[in-house]
Amino acid sequence: MAFSNFKIIGEVIKTFQVTYTEANFLSDIPFNVSNYFREDLELMMRDAVIDNSEFAICENLIYPVLKEVWKTYRQNFILWSHQSLNYDEKLSGFPEYILAKRSPLGKVVFDQPYFILVEAKQDNFEAGWAQCLAEMIAAQRLNGEYEITIFGIVSNGVTWQFGKLGGDKFTKNITPYTIYELDKLFAVVNFVFKQCEMQLNSLLAV
Repeated sequence: MAFSNFKIIGEVIKTFQVTYTEANFLSDIPFNVSNYFREDLELMMRDAVIDNSEFAICENLIYPVLKEVWKTYRQNFILWSHQSLNYDEKLSGFPEYILAKRSPLGKVVFDQPYFILVEAKQDNFEAGWAQCLAEMIAAQRLNGEYEITIFGIVSNGVTWQFGKLGGDKFTKNITPYTIYELDKLFAVVNFVFKQCEMQLNSLLAV
């Protein structure tokens, strides 16, 4: 069963016996957004066609934000686009973006996944979260004995929603963020990256 077959988050919760909660768990870790990035994004939003397709939204609005933050963490992580994520016949597919540990074997080897991003297609955040949570569960199970918190993001390019999965408890952040408040958005995306880095460092220290 592909991740995209899940349309209602309650179905995923029930199928995999995960507890659903809502709370604001994000913190702001300020990120220096370059003037070049701001000007380029403003130009694209003003003069380019950025939302005529799912691919356009990913390429023009979602990936640029992730990539900008990823650059700071690139020594430890690889940001994968549409990489196959397969646990079993119920949990398989191609998330839009995955942040995974950089493998000691090289950048072409897919290693431990730490967070998942799913596009909310046609602004359908309900289906987006159903798919994202299924992918987060797959990532958690692929990590096996490594008990880490998996982070999830669902975005339509403009609005960004966040969640986390720790053990059998899924927490959705109550407050959404938007690309129109760029500094706030970057601060919370940076927080997610930092949490992933801290978890990785704690595992390496064991």
